[in-house]
Amino acid sequence: MKNSNPEQSIGLVETLSVRIPLPPGGLVLENGGVLPELTVAYESYGALNTARDNVIFICHALTGDAHAAGVHSPGDKNPGWWDDMIGPGKGLDTNRFHVICANILGGCKGTTGPSSLNPATGRVYGADFPSITIGDIVDAHHLFLKHLGISRLHAVVGGSFGGMLVLDWSIRYPDVPEHCICIASAASLSTQALAFDIVGREVITNDPGWAGGNYYDTGTLPKDGLAAARMLGHITYLSPEIMTRKFGRKKKNLAPDQRFNTRFEVESYLQHQGEKFVERFDSNSYLHITHAMDSYDLVEKYGDLKTAFQNVKSRFLVVALSSDWLFPPEQSLEIASTLVQIGKPISYCLLKAPYGHDAFLVDIEHLSQIICTFIGGCPDCLSTPPAVKRDDYDLIANLIAPGSRVLDLGCGDGDLLSLLAAHRNTSGMGVDIDLHNLIAAMNKKLDILQGDIDKDLAMIPDNSCDYVILSQTLQVVRHPREVLHQMLRIAREGIVSFPNFANWYNRIVLGLTGRMPKTESLPFEWYNTPNIHMATWRDFLNLCRQDNIRVKRIIPLAEKPLSRLFVRAGFRNLGAERILVNIARP
Repeated sequence: MKNSNPEQSIGLVETLSVRIPLPPGGLVLENGGVLPELTVAYESYGALNTARDNVIFICHALTGDAHAAGVHSPGDKNPGWWDDMIGPGKGLDTNRFHVICANILGGCKGTTGPSSLNPATGRVYGADFPSITIGDIVDAHHLFLKHLGISRLHAVVGGSFGGMLVLDWSIRYPDVPEHCICIASAASLSTQALAFDIVGREVITNDPGWAGGNYYDTGTLPKDGLAAARMLGHITYLSPEIMTRKFGRKKKNLAPDQRFNTRFEVESYLQHQGEKFVERFDSNSYLHITHAMDSYDLVEKYGDLKTAFQNVKSRFLVVALSSDWLFPPEQSLEIASTLVQIGKPISYCLLKAPYGHDAFLVDIEHLSQIICTFIGGCPDCLSTPPAVKRDDYDLIANLIAPGSRVLDLGCGDGDLLSLLAAHRNTSGMGVDIDLHNLIAAMNKKLDILQGDIDKDLAMIPDNSCDYVILSQTLQVVRHPREVLHQMLRIAREGIVSFPNFANWYNRIVLGLTGRMPKTESLPFEWYNTPNIHMATWRDFLNLCRQDNIRVKRIIPLAEKPLSRLFVRAGFRNLGAERILVNIARP
């Protein structure tokens, strides 16, 4: 959903700065420090409505800033870091929302940080700047929004380090954000990610120019250390695939005095990244912010993630990136799984992103559409074809008690869940592997997990639902027997429907022509069919007997006149084109 149309650009923007009134004792920080003054730099896009409830707050990444969209001057060739996401008709649609992005506490882009003046001394803080945490940053932003007269957020959105801020927003201020969108983040850094940050801080503090953090008046800066730290960090932002695609082992010419430099182009790229970073960022800010990120650990603070998220009220969207090895998908899935287990409204998706961790900044087509749909903001994303009601939906609805909690496996675009919610007052969620189905289901305000039914049902806790539905999906799973047992672990009853391969028409086609049948229930050619486990009425009943699964009711579905005739005559395995079964624990 990238937008190159100038009419969809924010255009000229200005970074503003505001002094936040603090209590007499100043801003008390989690690690014991105190800031007597607080200034916050921010940008805003789109109009604030009269109810002041259309605000989306953006939490920027580790070395980002408030300049998220638009340009600062007519000739500016460097638009904001999320310019493709924010603007008229974009993922965060400024025709509908008032979007705010503020520089973080400890930063170096206008918000109070180590390079700010210390009012107690009249000099730059430097080494005297107190230690900060993720919680301190969120507290500072909360004070900032309160100062602007904003008490509710339609959404808080952030990726990477910003995703950690989103998590803390949901925990510290559960009544403020209606939606929380956490992208490529984690409840704590992995050991490998910690190691990269530790080495990065080490090279900065070992640079003689750092001067113990008091380098502002020395005339020298720890440029070499900061550049090396950035080079090291930048390696983690890209995937091995994209590194190979961009550079491989391509070589360059070397000057005679570059004896120990390599000839590989990737070295020039990393050096360029380091040099650019030194021009725009402060070493002390880098040290403080990376240390705050490294110290963030929800399990250490709360004992476990369930306790950490227990009071969360926001509707959550958790997004993982497939090639991200800095914040691997398993960490996003852990957050989503925990929210599922404690019954919080949660949607989860895993985006194919060859760019690695930086994909949410540079490769955002699907991310933009997902976010736009989740927050209900972009009319173009919300236009979907009218639902086609399947003939078995009413039968399934009649098997479900009103007010039940339902899990729909292979839920497609969520039409069945929507029907059950409307006519049986049910709640629940869906699981589907297709991204387009996920977007369509979120458009219906449903909670949905993008996942593989064969692999990902472990995230759903025991006895968390009243019914699990597997409609026209049993034949496409790899391990149907295990899936049936998972269904009855999650719920007391299950509802299963599948094509009946023993139908008379299938028998005739196979027997007389020697070819696999193709029908409304089995509409695919043999070479491109997703159906990998074809079964019959008798096969299914036999499996239920073997596994001590109780069959409460079995309904043959037949449309052809001859099929209906066989069913009425009692030849149900011969007549049924599809089968609907209500199963239960023994």
